[in-house]
Amino acid sequence: MRKKKIKKAKIEVWYDGACEPKNPGGTASYGVIIKSEGKVIFEESKIVGTGNGMSNNVAEYSGAISGMEWMIANGLKDHPILVRGDNKMSVEQMSGNWKVRTWDGLYVPYWRKAKELVKQFTHIEFRWISREQNGEADEISKQALRESGIKFKIQPE
Repeated sequence: MRKKKIKKAKIEVWYDGACEPKNPGGTASYGVIIKSEGKVIFEESKIVGTGNGMSNNVAEYSGAISGMEWMIANGLKDHPILVRGDNKMSVEQMSGNWKVRTWDGLYVPYWRKAKELVKQFTHIEFRWISREQNGEADEISKQALRESGIKFKIQPE
């Protein structure tokens, strides 16, 4: 008897980050949405931190990390995963197309953590999308800032 091959659902991850009211040095937050077969299975908006050490790139990587950690914790490491973000640097670095230029960048520890997490997945792909295509994650990334009373000066609220 042949075993039936069970098709695993494709997982889509959408992430975005923000740092307000200044970048770097403001309050960094991220938004992440995970979908399976078009349905939201996880959504999170969270502040990473405030002040020194915070930037939009820290926020972006934190969103990607949150999504990967959730998928690992929920047994989705062997599913085909497509991660989408509008931060060209994080997507290109995670895809291996760009190198880290400066090892003292605020985001570097987050990049390292993300690179370690990626190793746990069978098939994960990062793809850059335009800001217009990432509206849902953008909105969620700003949600935690709004709830904390952070004033927006860089991005439209």
